[in-house]
Amino acid sequence: MQVSVESTGNLERRLNFSLPAEQLEAGVSGRLREIARTARIKGFRPGKVPAKVIEQRFGEQVKAEVLGALVREAFDSAIRENDLRLAGAPRIDRAGEGELDFVATFEVVPDFGEIDVTKLQVIRHTAEVTDADIDQMIENLRLQRRTWKKVERAAAQGDLVVGTLWTEVGDFRQPAEGEERFSTVIGSAQLLPALESALAGLEQGGEHVVEVAFPENWRQAELAGKTAQVHVALQQVSEPVLPEVDAAFIKSFGVKSGQMDKFREDIRANLERELKGALMNRLRREVGEQLTATWAHVELPPRVVENEARGMLAQQVEQIRRSGRDPGQVPADAWQQFLEPARKRVLAGLLVGEVARRNELRLDPKRLNETLRLIASTYEEPEQVIEMYRNDPQLMQGLQARVMEEQVIDWIAERAQHTEQALSFQEAIRA
Repeated sequence: MQVSVESTGNLERRLNFSLPAEQLEAGVSGRLREIARTARIKGFRPGKVPAKVIEQRFGEQVKAEVLGALVREAFDSAIRENDLRLAGAPRIDRAGEGELDFVATFEVVPDFGEIDVTKLQVIRHTAEVTDADIDQMIENLRLQRRTWKKVERAAAQGDLVVGTLWTEVGDFRQPAEGEERFSTVIGSAQLLPALESALAGLEQGGEHVVEVAFPENWRQAELAGKTAQVHVALQQVSEPVLPEVDAAFIKSFGVKSGQMDKFREDIRANLERELKGALMNRLRREVGEQLTATWAHVELPPRVVENEARGMLAQQVEQIRRSGRDPGQVPADAWQQFLEPARKRVLAGLLVGEVARRNELRLDPKRLNETLRLIASTYEEPEQVIEMYRNDPQLMQGLQARVMEEQVIDWIAERAQHTEQALSFQEAIRA
């Protein structure tokens, strides 16, 4: 195989390579013979289909598949032989008219120089699940199952209130005519918190006028940063009725025995799983910030950074769509506002990969299995989830990458100058 490599930029390379025609022909012929042994075509007995018919039916598809596999193998081989370390996915195109001539353009990992992680200073947070945290979770579960009972009294914190309102400040009125209907649980922050707070203590019936200060960044310019008069009429007040934590309640959360001890045990396991993930995310941010601050001067592959920024924009657009809003207002070049966070993310990722390579860190199968079982334990049929991961190469590769990253983060944190900082469970899981 003929290969040539040239630099087209500080971190960009172009690799030209050609595949031997006989290699493609041998691959196609072998695959067609395999198909011929099992192919079922009307008018022919299995295994007796003429080679010409097999080639006419499957030839183009097989050629494309074999060629694709050979191109990937040839490119990977050329990368290894030339000791190149890729940053991001390559672009591979045909070169000119030759069917077996290809050109790959890609970016390489920058030179980071010495990477001495012992000079980093990392805060490692710790926390544990207490009985009080379990009590709080049970209370949250009761709130999720609450029902509402109408009451004839003034609204109070935690009540569900239904009513109408309209707002004025100076000559501005919202809405221009009539009132807006609303429904909220006081204290839930479904409405502006200052407005919700003002609802507590209001009687049903009649109109009440409350003064509400709107924040500077309020979405409506006429109200932003101003104190407005909000005219409120409460039509209904309901108080919450929480269910008893009895056997029926416990069974409704999948605890077949309905026993409180087993219920608390399951809750503790769920909270500890959540806490473990939260502490790792905090450590990942800590290590990432130290890495990106120390090696901020390193030039990064621009196309990899741009692709990361575009991916971050795509995530934001998807979040907008899921919230029911129209993402059509997002400008096409909005990805540029993500360039700085994208740069930090790419830099941290490349450094983590480089630390793993230089120190010959390998994926720990035990840790991989533990993580997989931890993920599976959140589902009703854990073994089916494990089987799904093991039968899906893409899912498994994603999990392996995640576990490997966590291993390297731990490895760096253990060797860095680190201090421990204790947090409560609630503090730890806060973003």
